Amino acid sequence: MTKFSDLNLNPKVLKAIEEAGYETPTPIQAGAIPPALDGRDVLGIAQTGTGKTAGFVLPMITLLARGRARARMPRSLVLCPTRELAAQVAENFDTYTKHLKLTKALLIGGVSFKEQDTLIDKGVDVLIATPGRLLDHFERGKLILSDVKVMVVDEADRMLDMGFIPDIERIFGLTPFTRQTLFFSATMAPEIERITNTFLSNPARIEVARQASASETIEQGVVMFKGSRKDREASEKRKVLRMLIDAEGDKCTNAIIFCNRKTDVDIVAKSLNKYGYDAAPIHGDLDQSQRTRTLDGFRAGTLRFLVASDVAARGLDVPSVSHVFNFDVPSHAEDYVHRIGRTGRAGRDGKAVMICVPRDEKNFEDIERLIQREIPRIENPLGHIGAEAQGDAPEDTTEKKPTSSRSRSRSRSRKTDDAPKADAPAQTKPEAAPKQAETPKRDAAPAETRAEPQKDTRADNRSDNRNDTPDSKRSSSSRSRSNRDDRGGRVTGLGDHTPTFIEKSFAERYDS
Repeated sequence: MTKFSDLNLNPKVLKAIEEAGYETPTPIQAGAIPPALDGRDVLGIAQTGTGKTAGFVLPMITLLARGRARARMPRSLVLCPTRELAAQVAENFDTYTKHLKLTKALLIGGVSFKEQDTLIDKGVDVLIATPGRLLDHFERGKLILSDVKVMVVDEADRMLDMGFIPDIERIFGLTPFTRQTLFFSATMAPEIERITNTFLSNPARIEVARQASASETIEQGVVMFKGSRKDREASEKRKVLRMLIDAEGDKCTNAIIFCNRKTDVDIVAKSLNKYGYDAAPIHGDLDQSQRTRTLDGFRAGTLRFLVASDVAARGLDVPSVSHVFNFDVPSHAEDYVHRIGRTGRAGRDGKAVMICVPRDEKNFEDIERLIQREIPRIENPLGHIGAEAQGDAPEDTTEKKPTSSRSRSRSRSRKTDDAPKADAPAQTKPEAAPKQAETPKRDAAPAETRAEPQKDTRADNRSDNRNDTPDSKRSSSSRSRSNRDDRGGRVTGLGDHTPTFIEKSFAERYDS
C-alpha cells in the first residue's frame, strides 16, 4: 500500500502530514501527486470527500518550497467557485505549510480590499481566490499574474456551471503559457472537455471513481410526498422534515439541510427554530461574517442543523456530519452527489434522506439515472396526507362540488340547445315543399348566420317555446329576412353583400 513517504514530497511537508494524523493517501492523492510533482498538467476526477484539496495543495507547496515571491506577483493561483471553499483551501494550506516559510493571500468577497491589498503588496507564494474578486484586484492595478507557475481550478465543473467560463478564460489569458495547470472536479460533463483541451497540455487524467457516483458508506432514502392541498404543501413538507429528524433520534448528531432557493433556506431555518431545533441558515445573500460564524459554529458542534443552499454543497469539509436532508430535490442531478457527499466522509457512515413532491419527480428520475441505482423509498411519516391528496380528504370533495354543478348546468344547457336541433330535420321537410321558392331557402342560411351571436338568448327562448309550429318558425324567418332587407341586404360579418359562392353552398346544403 502506498504511503505519503513514497510520494517524493518535501520532508517538511511530510512532517506536517504526520502531525495532522495522516499516513496513507487517498486514491486521488496517490494518483495525482506524482505527475503533478513531475510538472505535468493534471485532470483529476473523483467523487466529493475523497481528498482532492490535499491532492493539489501538497505537490504545489512542495514545488514552491524554494524561491520567493515578488510584490503583487503571486507564484501560484488557486481558483474556487465559492468563498467557503476558498477559505477551506486556505486552511489546508496553513495545515501543511507550518514548517515552510510560504505566504498566502485569500481574495474573496465580503472582505475589505485594503487588507487584501496589503498582503498582495508584500508578495505571496499562493493566491487563493474566487474569479470575481481576483479580476476586481487586477482591474484596479493591484495584481500581476505574469509570474504564476502553478494554476489550480478546484471544482472545475461547478465553476463552469456557475457561469464563470468567460472569467476563467480571461484569467488563463493573463497567466503565462508555460504555467502548470491542475483541474480537479467531482464530475466531468462533456462540455468541459473542450475547456480542458484548450487550457491543459497533455494532462495526466486521474479518475479514481465512476463519475457522479455516491459513496457506498452513505445510506440513501427518499420520501415520495404529496400535500393534502396546494396551499398546505409547504407547511406539511416542513412537518415531514421534522418527523424525519425525530425518527433518527440520537443517531442524528448534526445535519445539513439543503434547499433549492434562498428564501426557502430562511423559512426552513426559522421554522425549525420555532419548534425547538437548533438551526441556522447559510446562503449567498448573507454577509460573509455571518456565514463564517455559522460555519464555525457548525464545525465546533455548537450548531446542530445547518440549513443551506448549494453554496455549501461543493467542497466543504465537515468530517463528522451524520445526516444530510434534501428538503428539495436538486434541479441538477450532479448537485445531489455533492450534497450527500457532505456526510459519510473519510470512510465514515452517513445517511441522506430526500423529500420528493410530484413536480420534482422528473428531476428525481434524472438522479437515479445518474447514480445508476434505485434510491430506496421511505414511508411517509404523515401517511394520512397521502390519502387526502388522492381525493379522500373532505377538502377535495368540497372543491369538486362547484365544478360538478357547473358541469351539470352546461349539460342541461346543451340538452336545451340540442332539443330544437333534433327537430330540425323534420322541420326542414315542410320548407322544402314545392310551393316555397328557392330564394327564401338561400336567405334562410344568412338569417341563421346573423342570429348566431345571439345563440344564448335563443336557447333561453327555445326552452320556453318548444311547441312552436313550423309555421311560426317560417314567419319568424320571414321577419328576419324582412329586417335584413330593410338594412339594405347586408349580412353581419360579410360586408356589403353576400358572395355568390356562399349563397350557392348554402342552397346546395339545404336542398340535400
